[in-house]
Amino acid sequence: MALNPLTLPAPVPGAGFACWSESIELATSTAPEFVDLTDRVEEVIVRSSVTDGLAVVFSRHTTAAITLNEFEPLLMEDMTEFLDRVAPRGHSYRHNDFTVRTVNMTPDESPNGHAHCLQLVLGASQTIPIRDGRLVLGQWQRIFMVELDRARVREAVVQAFGLAMPVGPAPVGLHRSSTRPRSNGKHQ
Repeated sequence: MALNPLTLPAPVPGAGFACWSESIELATSTAPEFVDLTDRVEEVIVRSSVTDGLAVVFSRHTTAAITLNEFEPLLMEDMTEFLDRVAPRGHSYRHNDFTVRTVNMTPDESPNGHAHCLQLVLGASQTIPIRDGRLVLGQWQRIFMVELDRARVREAVVQAFGLAMPVGPAPVGLHRSSTRPRSNGKHQ
């Protein structure tokens, strides 16, 4: 049984394994809010020089999640309503009882037990394949940071790792054709 039926290209001078990391900072305006990071993540991948590997997009927050989904206005409304049904903001959460809670308190602490519960469901990161220097996403897939708490500055870390080619013109015959066209900036 062949695990990898593709033939490997001849070694290219300067090619090798690379790991690249950048942070994307953004300011959210409400909660829940779906912030499309796809184009910014693709820009990081281009700067990384990783041609074949993986990209990890990670939220550095326990009340903001990273997810993949379609960017369609009515679906955004549906997903917002879904999140409110899963963990309603007005529900009683022990985390929100500041008369009892004594750990991990900040001067601007907000009652955000619902946001922590939603992040538990959605998750802190997504891993996306990189092929031919591009994210391998489905036709409608976009990468979102989901603000679950309140308006504030957020950070998503993008780490790309894998096979990297030297910067400059690609050697003839080295790249396979991509299955996803480059983004035209429109949400698909």
